[in-house]
Amino acid sequence: MIDMEVIPILKQLGFSDKEIKIYLVLLEQGPSSVRTLASFSKINRGTTYDILKSLKEGGLVSYYHKDTKQFFVAENPAALQKTLAQKIENLESVKKELTDAIPELTSLFNKSPDKPVVKYYEGFAGLKAVLSDVLEITESSKEKNYSVFSSEAIREYIYKAFPDFTKQRIKRKIRIKSIGIGHKGSVAELAEKKSLSVKKSSPTYILIYPGKVAMVSATKSKQPLALIIEDEALFATQQQLFNFIWESL
Repeated sequence: MIDMEVIPILKQLGFSDKEIKIYLVLLEQGPSSVRTLASFSKINRGTTYDILKSLKEGGLVSYYHKDTKQFFVAENPAALQKTLAQKIENLESVKKELTDAIPELTSLFNKSPDKPVVKYYEGFAGLKAVLSDVLEITESSKEKNYSVFSSEAIREYIYKAFPDFTKQRIKRKIRIKSIGIGHKGSVAELAEKKSLSVKKSSPTYILIYPGKVAMVSATKSKQPLALIIEDEALFATQQQLFNFIWESL
């Protein structure tokens, strides 16, 4: 009996539904002819033969002749480890090639029309994507620091979406200046904090980081909403405003 939990694993290795079906039938049935495999898998003979040929090239299937018939047999499933190792090796190669191509792609990106780009995110997964962008962009910048207008009402959403956010920030040696609007905030490494005394906390948490401004708020149903504005002018203006308030506190 085929374990259905195996199928998603084989899909992760890049096998198609038909390849998986032929491979699993072959494992169950043992040495089989194309006709037999096509019958059990309900896949036409031509396609079955092409799949067997592909699996053979991948080192998962071999064949032999008996009388006038050709029989296919599955190799030990441990061969799948070699398949995985080959895919990892290929991905490492692609990773290197992509890294080399990034400067050229960035050059093309920078030639795009000079206008702000706004990206909108919903839910905790979306908020985590925003916070990950803050870390990645800031880490790759020269100064490796960013500024925050911190809202007590929104802070809980930040750490629910990304519990290890502060640990990741510290690990990446990113510095932060934070102005708590209506609260003092908590003490952490590589962080400077000041507070702005107001009667009511701000409904928006604002992160100002290289070339971008991220704003986080929440719906009445307590779901986070976030947006990132990519614009050097807006970033510079928000940073100037932050610096002015910071120096006056």
